Amino acid sequence: MATDRNAILNTVRTHLAEILEMEAANIAEENTFADDLGADSIALIELVDSLEQEFSKTIPDFAFDDDDLAELRTVADAVDYIVRAHG
Repeated sequence: MATDRNAILNTVRTHLAEILEMEAANIAEENTFADDLGADSIALIELVDSLEQEFSKTIPDFAFDDDDLAELRTVADAVDYIVRAHG
């Protein structure tokens, strides 16, 4: 899997679209999970879990730190978090 920001964004959008049952093309980086996309806490837990599984393939021991989850409000926040983990 490519590790550039656009590839990570597309992966996040794909996982989020599947969870929220919407088109990935309708998900923008600036969208907030709750207000813009209507994601509830269960959907966000599913997203974190699926992204941890996906990115642990290329980032050893990748996981979202529980203390950081409250700061993930937008799609861009999640992408940036993963990009930082990639180093």
